[in-house]
Formats: sequence, C-alpha cells, structure tokens
Amino acid sequence: MTNKTLLSIPLPKKSGDNRYIGNLSGSALALSLAEIATKYNGPILAVVADTQTALKLQPEISQFCDLDVHVFPDWETLPYDNFSPHQDIISERLARLYKMPTQKNGIILVPISTLLQRLTPKEFIHQHALIVKKDDRISLEKLRLQLEASGYRHVDQVMEHGEYASRGSLVDLFPMGSNAPYRIDFFDDEVDSIRQFDPENQRSTAEINTIDLLPAHEFPTDELTIENFRMRWRERFEARREPESIYQQVSKKIWPTGIEYWQPLFFNHTDTLFDYLPTNALLVTLGDLEPAVDTFLHDAEYRYDQRRVDPLRPLLAPKELWLTKDEMFAGFKQLPRVRIQREVIDADKAGRYNPALTPVPAITINHQLKEPLAELRHFTEQFKGKIIFSVASEGRREALFDLLARIKLRPTVFDNLDAAMVDKAKHCLVIGAAENGFILEKPAVAFICESDLLGERIQQRRRNDKKTTVNADTIIRNLAELQVGQPVVHIDHGIGRYQGLQTLEAGGIQTEYVTLEYQGGAKLYVPVASLHLISRYSGGAEETAPIHKLGGEAWVKARRKAAEKVRDVAAELLEVYAMRELKPGFKFKLDRESYADFCTSFPYEETYDQALAINAVLSDMCQPKAMDRLVCGDVGFGKTEVAMRAAFVAVDNNKQVTILVPTTLLAQQHFENFRDRFANTPVRVEVLSRFKTAKEQKQILSDVEEGKIDILIGTHKLLNSSVNYHDLGLLVVDEEHRFGVRQKEKIKAIRADVDILTLTATPIPRTLNMAMSGMRDLSIIATPPARRLAIKTFVRQSDENIIREAILREISRGGQVYFLHNEVDSIEQTTEDLAKLIPEARVTFAHGQMRERELERIMSDFYHQRFNVLVCTTIIETGIDVPTANTIIMDRADNLGLAQLHQLRGRVGRSHHQAYAYLLTPHPKRMTKDAVKRLEAIASLEDLGAGFTLATHDLEIRGAGELLGDEQSGQIQSVGFSLFMEMLEQAVESLREGREPTLDDLLKQQAEVEMRIPALLPDEYIPDINTRLSLYKRIASAKDDNELNEIKVELIDRFGLLPDAAINLITVNSLKLKAAIIGVKKVESNEKGGYLEFKQDAAINPHFLVGLLQTQPQHFRMEGPTKLKIVSNETDRKKRVKFIEDLLNQFRENMI
Repeated sequence: MTNKTLLSIPLPKKSGDNRYIGNLSGSALALSLAEIATKYNGPILAVVADTQTALKLQPEISQFCDLDVHVFPDWETLPYDNFSPHQDIISERLARLYKMPTQKNGIILVPISTLLQRLTPKEFIHQHALIVKKDDRISLEKLRLQLEASGYRHVDQVMEHGEYASRGSLVDLFPMGSNAPYRIDFFDDEVDSIRQFDPENQRSTAEINTIDLLPAHEFPTDELTIENFRMRWRERFEARREPESIYQQVSKKIWPTGIEYWQPLFFNHTDTLFDYLPTNALLVTLGDLEPAVDTFLHDAEYRYDQRRVDPLRPLLAPKELWLTKDEMFAGFKQLPRVRIQREVIDADKAGRYNPALTPVPAITINHQLKEPLAELRHFTEQFKGKIIFSVASEGRREALFDLLARIKLRPTVFDNLDAAMVDKAKHCLVIGAAENGFILEKPAVAFICESDLLGERIQQRRRNDKKTTVNADTIIRNLAELQVGQPVVHIDHGIGRYQGLQTLEAGGIQTEYVTLEYQGGAKLYVPVASLHLISRYSGGAEETAPIHKLGGEAWVKARRKAAEKVRDVAAELLEVYAMRELKPGFKFKLDRESYADFCTSFPYEETYDQALAINAVLSDMCQPKAMDRLVCGDVGFGKTEVAMRAAFVAVDNNKQVTILVPTTLLAQQHFENFRDRFANTPVRVEVLSRFKTAKEQKQILSDVEEGKIDILIGTHKLLNSSVNYHDLGLLVVDEEHRFGVRQKEKIKAIRADVDILTLTATPIPRTLNMAMSGMRDLSIIATPPARRLAIKTFVRQSDENIIREAILREISRGGQVYFLHNEVDSIEQTTEDLAKLIPEARVTFAHGQMRERELERIMSDFYHQRFNVLVCTTIIETGIDVPTANTIIMDRADNLGLAQLHQLRGRVGRSHHQAYAYLLTPHPKRMTKDAVKRLEAIASLEDLGAGFTLATHDLEIRGAGELLGDEQSGQIQSVGFSLFMEMLEQAVESLREGREPTLDDLLKQQAEVEMRIPALLPDEYIPDINTRLSLYKRIASAKDDNELNEIKVELIDRFGLLPDAAINLITVNSLKLKAAIIGVKKVESNEKGGYLEFKQDAAINPHFLVGLLQTQPQHFRMEGPTKLKIVSNETDRKKRVKFIEDLLNQFRENMI
C-alpha cells in the first residue's frame, strides 16, 4: 500500500463515533478499505451484504495493502438445514476464531448473515487448542486420546481436515485451520520430527517445528458436555427414544448432519463475533445492510415455522441461534464505525466525506471498429497525470503489452502500487485482482483495470487450488481397492478369486502371500515378490467372471487365443497409425498475436489441467500428422473452451471446423456460445438443425461448400453426403458415446486426414480402451473450476417427504431443480403431482417428443428462471447449462446406465453452491444386481473429476468393448482388461521393432528370484491390507532401480525406517530387474550355493562364461546347456545377496 494515502479518509476515534464516506466507484471501494486498515491501529471488521461481495473484495483489497485480508466464511447451509457445513468451511472458521482475539491488524470480511450467528464461546476454542512442538515430551498414546477427545476421526489414510491415522511411531493428522496435513514421528515419548505432507500422494514436503491443533468441531465432544447437552435438551424438549432422534444420536456420540443448529445446547452461553474482536477493533459497513438483515431473519423465522413439527428434530427458536436486529445494532455501537458506499453522499454535515474521484470513461477496445483502440489512445494522449494499468496475472500482462504495443505504449512493470506511485514513469503496470478502475484528481492518477479495456471479466476464485494430476493407468491397474471375493487374473494360472493376504513360514523364512481361490476350492499362494503376475479382472460382471481350474487347459487356451487376438489388434492399430503417419495432416501455424487476442476474451482463468489440455491440443495441431485426441473431463470443467481454442487456430489457418453434437438443444447452445466467443472476430459460425427452415438449411450447405462459413455446428446430419466442405481442417466430436455405431464408423472414415478432437465427460469403454492403448492421445481435465464443490449424492427409496424437502431446500436459496422422470406417458401426471406436493414451486415439463419450437420455449423459460422445477426425460443429459440449477432428483434411477447417471448428475453443481443429487429407487428387492452396483459406483464417486474413474467402473460392470469393431470382445472378457492391455502394449512394441511377438514377449516374463530370506512388508509396519497390496504390486511392477528407489523413499517417508524384511523385498526386486536384462530366467540362492538358469536366447558372452568356469571351478560349473551351478558355503544373508548382485553385474558388463 502506498505510504502516501491517496484518499485521505478521516477515521473515528472512539466507540460510538461514526464517519460516512461516499463516491467510491470501481475498485476505489477496496482501496478505501486498504487505506483505513493501513492508517488504523487495530483490526478491521468489514461487514458486507453477502458472501459473493466478500469473496470479490478479498483479493482486490490485497492488491492495495500488505496486511492480511480474510473472509470469515458462512456455513453455506440454510437455516435449520439437515446438512452440515463442509469440513473445509468449519476448519477456516475455527482458524479465524482462534486468531481473532489477539489480532493486531488486518481485515476480516464477514457477510451480514454470518455476523448474526451466535457462536461457540471464545474460551472453548482456547481451552481445547493444543500446541505440539518438536522435542515436546508427550506420548503417542496421550496425543491419540487428545485427538479423539477433540473430535478427530481415526482413518487409514488422512485426506481431509479433522482426520488422523497412526502407524507404528508415526501419527498423520490434518489439523482444523491448517492448510496441509502433518506427519509426527515419535521417538519413545518425545516428538522427534514434524513434517508437512501432500494428501494426494502421501509424501512429505517440508519439516516444521510447531503446529496448532484446534478442536474438530465448533462444539465439544467429551462425556461431560454430552451430559450437559442432554440436560439442556430435556429442559426444552421431550427426550425421544427413537434411535434416529437427535437426542439419542448425540447421547451415543454420533453427530447427525445439521447438528450445528443445536450448537447452543453444548454450552452454558454463546458468544458473537463482537465478543471475539479485540477492544481496539474498528467496524466498517458497506452500503445499506438493513434489507439483507430483514430478508435473512424473515427466512429463518419462516423455516422455523415450517420445520418445527418434527418430534425427532425439535428446533431451537431463531433468537437462540441468531442475533435480533436490535442486538446487532447494539453490537455496532460498541465500536468506532466507518460507513462506506459507492454513491455520492451529502457531505455538508460533519464526519461526511466524498473523495475527489471519477469513474473511468468509456475506453473499451472495440474490434468492430477500423481502429479498435481509438478511445484508449485518445485518453492516454489527453490525460496529464500518471496512468497505472492493472491486470490479473503474468499471462494477462503479456496480452496487455501486445494490445498497447499497437498504440506504441510500453508501460513499466512494478511489483505493487506503492512502487508505481513513487516512480517517475508516466505509464505503469501492476498485477492484481482489481476489477474496475477510477480516476483521482489529486494526485492526478488514472487506475485502469482489464475490464475497463476488455469488458466484463469473470475472474474465478479457487476454493483451494488442488492440482491433482490423474494417471490413467494407475486408476485401473492399482489393487488398492480390491475386496475379498473379487476376481483377479494370474498370468500363469488364470482367473481366481482374491481371498486376502497371508503370512506363511517355509524353511524358517517368513513370506507374505496373496491367496487366490480357483475352481473346486483349490488354493494358490502367490508370493508378494511375484505380484506383477496379478492384475484386477475388469472384463465383465464379477459374478460371471470365468473362474479357472488350477492346472486346467481352459486358461492356456484363453491366453493363446487372446495372444492371437492381441497380435491382430496390434497390427490393426499400427495400420491406423501408419495411415495417419503416411497421410500427413495439415501442419497448423500458430499466430501468437491473434491467438493471444482471442484468449483474452475468455472470461475465466484456466484451471491447471485445462491449460495442459489446451497446450497438448495446440501441440498436436502444429505437428505434420493428423491429431486424434480425446479430452475427458467432468461436465462443466471447461472442455468447450479447449475446443474453441482449437477451432480458432484452425480458422486462423483458413480451414473450416465442424462440431458434431448428439442433440439439437446442445447444438443450439454450442452455437450461441461459439457465436458469443467469436463475436469480435471476422469468423462466421452457423448451426444446422431442425430449428432451421428447409430454405435456410439449403443456403447454409451452399455457403459451407463455397467456404463462406468457418465453423459449422450440428447433429449427425453433418455426416450426410449432402454436406460438402470447402476445406475441412478440424472435426470436434462432443459426447461421442451418444452416437450410434454407423455414425461412429462415418466419423472413423474421416479420421485419417482431418484433425479430430473428441470431448467427453464419461468416455465409453471403447474410446477409453483406444485412448489407453495409445491409439488416441488422452488429456484428462480433473481440476474443478474455482469453488466447485463435489456433488452430494444420495441413493434413497422413493418418498414424498424426501422429494418435498429436496425441492424446498433448493428453491428457498433461489435455485432450480431438475426432476428426472423418464416415461413420456406419465410425465404430465407427475408434473401435476409435484405441483400439489410443493405449491411454492413453479413446475413445468419437457420431453423429446414435443414439437421443437415448444421444447425450445420451455427450456428457454427454465433457463430464465420463469419456472424453478423442470420435470423432464433424459433429454437434459446433453442439454443446456443452467448455473442456478443445483439439485437433480432422478426417479427410478435404477433404470439408468452408469454413463447416463454421471452425465445427468453433472447437470447440477455448476456454481460454488453445494449441489445435491437424489437417486430415487424402488425397494431393493425390485432392483437387479447390476443396478445396485451402478448406484453404489456413482454414490462412491463424489469426487469432482471422477468421470474418468467412472468409465473404468463401467468397464467392470459392462465388460470392455472391442477396440476396433462394434461387437463385444470375448477375448478381453476371458483374460481381463488389464492383462489384455499389457499384452497389447507389448505386441505393439514388438511389431514396431519389426519382431513377431511371442507369447513370452506378450506376458513380459520376469525373472524368478529365490534368495531364501524374509522379503515382505510386515503388517506391524503397514497395518492396512489394501495399502500393503497396492505397494507390493508397485514394487513387483517397477521397471527399473530408479522406480524402486522412489518407492523406498516414499515408504520411509510414510511409514518410518524400513525393517529388514522390507529392505530384502526391494533388494530381491532389484535383482529380478538385473536378471531380466541379461536373460536369466531363474536365480536360486541358499546357504550351500544355488544356480542361475538362462533363457535360450540370453545375451551371455560365452568367453566370459568360459573364463568364469576356468578361473573359479570350485565355485561354478554348468549343469546342462542353460544352468550355471553355484557352490558356496555362506550363511550370512547380506553377503549372499551381495555375491549374487556382483555376479549379475559382471554378466551385464560382459553382454553380447
């Protein structure tokens, strides 16, 4: 912040004093708050009308001062809701409340509805906070008991706030109020080290010395408090005996959702934010807050009257949970106060002040004009003072430089406003979040923001920037989710059922085995060192997996057939590749200036994955071969923008673009989006659909042929032979899985010579297969846009109360609801029933058999909020985007496919509000097993970005589709998807190298190493079976020593120092890798010696072998043509391992 204040705002001196400041246009409002905070000696409580205003102001204020600016978050639930706030919200609130009483300065932004809340007493948080430091004397057990008492949940792996896990001498925990989880390592009863770690990969990132442990809830959870809660409950309500009543659940230490609305019963008294503030705090209020207060309190009263009738959930009166208006104003009077507003005020009276500033004149860049920057150029020439440009990021800075260069302006870049103000430069540029500019008279300074130049920009704010990069292979091949009884594939013995891990002792050596059960109950014990031979079976339904007979012929046949099929598929894949390589696609050129111009009109900031996908697509387009890329990302994660950028590059190279979508409605929405996005360019966008008359359609086809249309959007009609393009360069296919087989074959025919970009939320298994076998390039967008919360999904038996409650929750917060009813015959009746059930709602219906015009009108009315409940069929599956629709209710969800369920659920949750999906079903006995599984799969994937994981579930439920044809593949079903893919990778590799693939090649036969030493991950080291299983698989499948070392580092990091057995396990796998390189099939080592058995084609140097036999006949001799016998009396295990390691290294150094 500038030391020299720009606005000279007068401040109040003592409580009860008021100052009024007006005329704060644009970002001057944020600047005024920053100046007040800088001048005032104490913290500022800034009260705003709603959460949105607070979130917008926070980064703006931070641009103007170096002080901390925090939003005290709202619960984001409705008054008396049956839902609890998200853990992240509780965590942030506790952090703010803990620090507030001792806060020296800075700004706390608070929405008025949150200020009204009665809060946890301040002494509760401070009495229940625990500070843990390095070298503290505290036992692990004592810490564990304190965490339990504070309400932390014990889990196997820590991922979210309020969780902890303990393993050996380590405790992982994610404290409330912390940005990262911590790993505490104990040595006896002392804290040896504290490290931060990444919850995604569980790896440590940095060492620190101290952590604050706050309670896990905004209320205590100990026995005494529960007893007091019960007493206070009985004073107000009847103590019901039903187990689902709030009273009984809290008595059993179960915290029902919505428990926060009984929070006052946990305490003798409650506090408010006013009680938490230090005595020297200053109150700042923005605008007239009274209407927002009245609306909120009226809503709370209304909901109280509506919901107080449930005897199991009797409600506390609003005055016990929120301040009244009078109490709020009394709180205001305790503090000195500044009222600020955008409008000019009457400044004749004392204590009132309008700073001398004006809004920025109209200087927006207009690409329709001959000279787009004429207004800006005129302004910069006329304005006598300093001009400071403000942009949101480095990328935007470069874009602005390119723009200003056209009027020969090159501003000097400064780190902050302070530096820009003291420098002599006339034109300056800073980076920050200010959205609208202003002009000061004294000193003469014009502060100009990006939106002043480019029109409105929606700068999204991240809830927390979780950059998760999804590795496609690990999702499928990981064994971490394996349950007992599920089918797995063993390369040598076929498909059996997994029965768990077992530690067995053989010859005094302990080893852990995976137990598999085959036909007739036959058991196979697979040592964990051979876990690379096992993969999850995902070729069809688990119940119908073909369980083999141990030692039978069926598996040998299935494997041979699969190998033949793999070879054919690989050859066909390579043929498609070769076609693409031989028939070079168009090599697009990227004009950076025009592309940068186009990017600046994107109203959001790209997410991390979206930027990766865009870069991958542009890189593909600029190669001489045709692009074939699949971009997979959840609904609303920004795939369309990827397509728009690609379309721009294609059109910029004078090529045409065609966009293929499955429904007329979606074609219309894409058309509107593309037309808006390309409005400032000379690009012509058209749509070919049933909404056009025959004459219009004919004209469009003629224009396309003549090259007058650059981008054509439409349904499968675009594949008709009547559509002739002038020069097609890019085909974008949206939601490929909605097209039929014949349409897909037509798309495939185009493939070889046109760049193809496929967008999908849930890739159908076949497209996923092709992408994963490297036939198409795959980009996954798994980062949600800013503040998108995972959709809460409930599978419930159909019930009128659930439907009414769900719809009321949504419409009372101003939202809209989709009610999916997939039977056209009864849709009108269902609409009437809903209108009677919820008279407060405005209900309408839509289905695919309506006349086009009528359907378009209804969808448009719903979009413009004339109705707030839409009863519809699956027509909305690829429908229009309604940001205010945040609840979807699916009637008879058991009849819908997995891709459909996911796609439909993705219709909601397009804003930062918590979205809800209700999947209504009949009685479980009336559902098929497959339907139950589908519903379990969708409910388990609440994670945002789960579309990709979902498609792999679909592989398991439906069976993987043929890679290239449209018939279902028996071979994939017979050997399982993972093994088929591994064989396919090997076959493609062999054919590329010009070799005919053998079965051994395909099965990637690794060396067998038996060292007679205990080699396992002891269960006291890693107690969780699935984690152990997953790590065994990774160790056995490691491709080189670097990968093994990475796993070793991770093990030490996550679980502590390696026990001897774990070191042995990694060593044995390292020996296997060395042996495989030189062609050793088996290594055996024991106290009397051992042997090496070579493959027929081993790369052994005969001169070296003969030399070894001649110089050390006492240690080595040949037994048959491929077996090298070792004679050595060595009981020390470490020396034996070293001996074998040295021997393999010698063979490797002397390979031919």
